[in-house]
Amino acid sequence: MQRRRVITGIVTAAAAVLAVVGCSTDSGGDSDSIRIVYQKTDGFVALDELFKAVKPVFEKETGITVELEPIVADESDYATKLALMLQSPDTAPDVFYEDTFKLRSDVDAGYVLNLDDHLADWEDWPQFNEGAKEAGRADDGSIYAVPLGTDTRGIWYSKPVLEQAGVALPWEPKSWEEILDTARKVKQAVPDKVAFNVYAGKPAGEGSVMQGFGMLMYGTGDTLYDADSQKWVTGSQGFIDSLGFIETLFSEGLAPAPDVALDGSMWQTLFGEWFPNGNIAGTIEGSWSPSFWKDGGSYEWAEYVDDIGVAAFPTQDGGGPGAVSLSGGWTLAVGAESKNPDAAFDFLAMALSKDNSLTYNITNSQIAVRTDVAEDPEYLESNPFIGFFTELVTYTHFRPATADYPQISAEIQAATEAVMTGQMSPEEAAAAYDKAVVGIVGDDKVTQ
Repeated sequence: MQRRRVITGIVTAAAAVLAVVGCSTDSGGDSDSIRIVYQKTDGFVALDELFKAVKPVFEKETGITVELEPIVADESDYATKLALMLQSPDTAPDVFYEDTFKLRSDVDAGYVLNLDDHLADWEDWPQFNEGAKEAGRADDGSIYAVPLGTDTRGIWYSKPVLEQAGVALPWEPKSWEEILDTARKVKQAVPDKVAFNVYAGKPAGEGSVMQGFGMLMYGTGDTLYDADSQKWVTGSQGFIDSLGFIETLFSEGLAPAPDVALDGSMWQTLFGEWFPNGNIAGTIEGSWSPSFWKDGGSYEWAEYVDDIGVAAFPTQDGGGPGAVSLSGGWTLAVGAESKNPDAAFDFLAMALSKDNSLTYNITNSQIAVRTDVAEDPEYLESNPFIGFFTELVTYTHFRPATADYPQISAEIQAATEAVMTGQMSPEEAAAAYDKAVVGIVGDDKVTQ
């Protein structure tokens, strides 16, 4: 039913979209086709379905052929393959799916088209949340990508498992120690269950930062990057403490076994088996989680509405705002080497119309970035947790918007892996990270 709704929305909205931006498809460029590159996985098909629905309508209205090129890969492999494509004009796509944390570096590399002129003529652009627009803005002040949606992160927990361990519900931990205490109760009461998962290690890619280390770090009072001085922070006690929490989870057997955690597809097991079968007590995860369990999702599980509980992730000792979250999100961008950038933008605009954005946000359990979608009753009633995770925006943080962040992130992932496997102590891994950061950005770009 959801896919039929996508197609209906596109058909009814196509004429309106092209009336605004379609005239540009007759100007500029010398190609009669455009290539769309994006990610697709067993658990993420919403974008593939959207583009497959947009394609025939766009082709009929414009006469331009749309070549869809899904990359079936996890986030890390997708980023690697996309980066290789962008390096050559012969393989660079016209439109591509871009993680917000990669955008600045790709802009600096000259891979992404400046969209300011196109956005000025797009009547839908004012409908996008002003804060969300910043996800596509580069250091020069221009917009280079349009957000599909955003997200927040918190704790998802199994009510039945916690009840087996004698934990009172609703579970609302107020500090890291409360999380560890609860995890220890679970391990003692039901030792065959995973007590608590924090993503860590290189195979999990950016998930190790966004659904792991970063949620800890931003609750310590320290920060990775000093925005005022525009320098990376080294010698941070908060960094060491965050690694210490991860070390405790894994050394006490509260987390998944390291070999399981270092499987890049562990998230599929978590959503598809552990939660539905009552084999995990809790995890840090994102607002999109219901997209896997809802009707039509990859791991349909009707009981999730009753069996799953959610809680804000606490700061280290409950101080400060008391809770912490991280937000990211994905965008659509136009390649700087596109032979028909006007047609590429027109496709992007049609894909992100109000009706299509509504369906995508509901299907993928994304927090809406269009105000007209965020106010739509269908969106607000789409899943029982959307209100809770929207409220977490109050406590959220964003990754440093710098071109060197991807390299820094890789070093964080390496540090978490060294600790979770017992190869380094938190202090040793933090020192190795500090050294690596200096090597990446230089002595003049770090502060303590």
